[in-house]
Amino acid sequence: MSKISPCLWFDTEAEAAARFYVETFRACGQTASLGDTLLYGEAFPDREGSVLTIGFTLAGQDFIALNGGTSFKITPAVSLFVSCADQTEIDAFWERFLDGGTVQQCGWITDRFGLSWQIVPAALKRMTHDPDKARAARVMQAMMGMVKLDLASLEAAYRGEA
Repeated sequence: MSKISPCLWFDTEAEAAARFYVETFRACGQTASLGDTLLYGEAFPDREGSVLTIGFTLAGQDFIALNGGTSFKITPAVSLFVSCADQTEIDAFWERFLDGGTVQQCGWITDRFGLSWQIVPAALKRMTHDPDKARAARVMQAMMGMVKLDLASLEAAYRGEA
């Protein structure tokens, strides 16, 4: 287990979410696995025997999903950033998260469980951190007009061809 593992709060969908995330990452060619499950015990008679927490790992990062009830909701204030090698990988993640999810701007998508993901080409960091401020600005402007990120269009903007 990682020294730091994000804990994601769900009402009652922790196990379903963990399974969906593991299936999604595997389908996109990444390592992913389910971990230990802890069940509610006698101290919670209304939930006894149901999942309290389930661990899972996505591309080497450990997570914990918690069925905590309705006290808190996931918001886009915290999102998970997926750095993709190419457009094929972007498209694969996008398609999986779109199933029951909603699209946002600039490569953000909220999955069916309410968790926000940023599906981003790895090359974006290089382009937006270029010492040539005009190049970086063109890429940012192109990105701001996109929903799902299009790597070829971002690269064209970077080169000044768009």
